[in-house]
Amino acid sequence: MEKILEVNNLNVSFQTYAGEVQAVRGVSFGLNKGETLAIVGESGCGKTVTSKSILRLLPPQAKIKKGSEIRYKGNSVLKMKERELRAIRGSEISMIFQDPMTSLNPTAKIGEQIAENLIIHKGMKKKDALDEALNMLKVVNIPNAESRIKQYPHEFSGGMRQRAMIAIALACNPSILIADEPTTALDVTIQAQIMDLIANLQEEFKTAVILVTHDLGVVADVAHRVQVMYAGTIVERGTVDEIFYSPEHPYTWALLRSIPRIGLQSKERLCSLKGTPPDLIQPPIGCPFSARCEYCMRICLEEMPVVTKLSDTQEVACWLKHQDAPKVSAPSIFETGGEANATR
Repeated sequence: MEKILEVNNLNVSFQTYAGEVQAVRGVSFGLNKGETLAIVGESGCGKTVTSKSILRLLPPQAKIKKGSEIRYKGNSVLKMKERELRAIRGSEISMIFQDPMTSLNPTAKIGEQIAENLIIHKGMKKKDALDEALNMLKVVNIPNAESRIKQYPHEFSGGMRQRAMIAIALACNPSILIADEPTTALDVTIQAQIMDLIANLQEEFKTAVILVTHDLGVVADVAHRVQVMYAGTIVERGTVDEIFYSPEHPYTWALLRSIPRIGLQSKERLCSLKGTPPDLIQPPIGCPFSARCEYCMRICLEEMPVVTKLSDTQEVACWLKHQDAPKVSAPSIFETGGEANATR
């Protein structure tokens, strides 16, 4: 498949009054044309920072460290001048932000906000841009588009605002769509509609999608590949089938066991990780998950785990995959009452 985006050894830090927060540490991945790559993990693991780094949309206190590399269609994004960045933002790479209410301009009509993208990037006249904006509202299934195009964001519901954000993002037919928690704060029915809409538009426009989320139910429905992040690093990656049916990292096990499942016994508790993520001002020298891992060994506290390649598509960073480690079988994630077994 044609690779259109490459991220290599991405390191991003934030300068704070307490010290340097190492938010993203050595993240690498690629994105192929037309596929959906999901980045999953709990809040604060570095998903959004990673995605915003692709368009260099980080706040002033953030710094992409030397040695990081982001390439879009072979061109270095980190070496682009501001003029070159503006040319691809919203045109070739678009982003759906987490909260559409704060991302949309409350003083501008929805139609004008969609048209602005077309005027800037495609050089359309205002009338032609508004006509195309109307068409995009119809594409994203907003009812009564002829009247809605003249309304302001506060007159839209949460689901409709998210649809308007998708219309803005797809107006210029981008090669990459970054969707940062596109279903946050929406009810389950609207979540399904939004994800179906993104999937249908992706098929129509052949757009590659980076889906940033903590909702594994959404990931199972739409993603082709998944990478699991924890404390600024990628701990496991693979196809959606590999991650859901043959996960190998204890953190991935915990994430999957935290999902409500059909067939749960009455009053059966879901998995809940004890403890908190590590302080990234002083990240641990060993495995970042070691303090919360029930299989933690001495080596986990002393050295970062090496990446073990399990197949052409699946990799995991865990000392349990070392030949000298205890043999541990994964929890029975898809059976009620299943527990992990280990040979010590």
